[in-house]
Parts: sequence; structure tokens; C-alpha cells
Amino acid sequence: MLSYLAAALPASTSAAARLLALQCALRMNAKMEARLSKGVLRSLRLNATPGPWHELDHARWLRPLPESTANETVVALLDATLLSQAPARPDRMRAADWALRASTARAIGPEPRLAYLYLAAHTDSEAGSGLCELGQMARACGISPAALSGTLGQLASTGLLKSWQVCPDSEDLHWILHPSS
Repeated sequence: MLSYLAAALPASTSAAARLLALQCALRMNAKMEARLSKGVLRSLRLNATPGPWHELDHARWLRPLPESTANETVVALLDATLLSQAPARPDRMRAADWALRASTARAIGPEPRLAYLYLAAHTDSEAGSGLCELGQMARACGISPAALSGTLGQLASTGLLKSWQVCPDSEDLHWILHPSS
């Protein structure tokens, strides 16, 4: 879903809006509506700002619905291709829960949370490590390749990322997640 959103959302979409879009896409129902409780938004640290919602609305990716209440935000997703990208609803709901827990790990700010989520989703669970193209990760996370180094450094300083390096020739990123992550 992260790869699909990298292609579907404008390149300028912030990491906070991408985290929100991911949760909406994974939680949508057959009518392409998503309901996000205030608790989910609080966990994502997105409950205090309307900015990410406005970004996705401006990109014509979602539209707020009047059914929203004080405890729940309801939106209509406008990207019909999402239905062909998404697995069955129970699998998406498990993925949404996993993504919520992974993205709210000790990392501060939406950029490191989304970067950690990307790394965790692309890590070999047995080896605890992964490999990807640096530019591909930057696009998926909405972070410039130049700024991605700082974000990876933040993840390392918080203890979520044990090590990382970029091959200067191929621009491949190799990482090892901290074993307790």
C-alpha cells in the first residue's frame, strides 16, 4: 500500500498526510469510506492539526463526510483504484493495526514514524534487515533523498534502527532494525 500511495499521491504530500492516507486506505469499507476514531488519530499524533486532512482533500484523494462525530472522523476515499490494490478487509484491518503500532514507536514526528514503518514493512523478519533503493523509499515516504539521511539518523539515535548504510555506487539502502523493535 505504501508503494501504491507513493504513486497515487502528489510528490509534495507530507509524511503526516501519507500516514493518514495509509490508515484510511487500510480501514476503508466496500463503499470506500473510512472511519478513524479520535484514538487512532491521537496515536498517530494527528488529532491536533487539520493540515494532513486538508492536504488529502486538496489532492482530491478524500472528502470529509457529514457523519463525522466528536469521537470519529468519516471520509469518502475518491481513488477508485484503491479497491483493486487492497486485500480483503480482515487482512487490511490487521495491517492497519500493525501499521498503527509500528508507526507510533518511539520515533518523534511523522517523517521518522513513516520511515520506520516503511523499513519495518520491508524488513526480512528472520534476518532483521532489509535492502531497497534509497530513491524508492524517499518517494514512498515523501521525504527528499537528501533529508532521508537525517531521518535515518534520527531512527538510529532513538534506538529503532541498529544500523544503516547507503552504497555510493548503487544508491541501495541496507539497514538492520534493533532486535527489540
